[in-house]
Amino acid sequence: MTTVVIADDHPVFRAGMVTVLSDLDGIDVVGQASDGEEALAVVAATHPDVVLMDLRMPGVGGVEATARIRVEHPDTAVVVLTMDSDDDSIFAALRAGARGYLLKESDGLDIERAVDGVARGEAVFGAGIAERVLAFFASGRTPASSPFPQLTNREHEVLELIAQGLDNQQIARRLVLSDKTVRNRVSDVLAKLHARSRAEMVALARDAGLGG
Repeated sequence: MTTVVIADDHPVFRAGMVTVLSDLDGIDVVGQASDGEEALAVVAATHPDVVLMDLRMPGVGGVEATARIRVEHPDTAVVVLTMDSDDDSIFAALRAGARGYLLKESDGLDIERAVDGVARGEAVFGAGIAERVLAFFASGRTPASSPFPQLTNREHEVLELIAQGLDNQQIARRLVLSDKTVRNRVSDVLAKLHARSRAEMVALARDAGLGG
């Protein structure tokens, strides 16, 4: 029996997933969570084989929760189940340690295969995602290593510029973004790094070798 925890901030979607998975032989849903922090607590309490993890949740998001599960519960595999199909989200999740990546448009059979596959130690991706991952590695590139795997590529760029001493307006001009977008990115980075201030965020970044 493969035990599963579902982490998603939409209760209707969670209920639907419970219904889908409960109808499948060999899968037992042992817990649910509405954000990353709750997911970590539920995983610690239930020790599931697999977590189905949304990326965008309030508080601790799916990428950070995945990274922490990988460290704190290495026997639990994470399958990302999200609406986000952009490269930043995909490779942030993979760097964090996700063993699978599916879009929410996936049907029950795809989800069943992913749960079974990652429980056996495989890496499983939805068709469109698999093609992009394979194309990426076929190009000879490798994902950039990072001391902060929970951050997206754009958030890394913002953090690097913050560590260099740039203010929000300077970052906006450098990255050709609106001031509002930069403020949102800075807030996201603060939350993901659990930094209480911009100064603390700069200190963390410089300790990790950024801003040089």
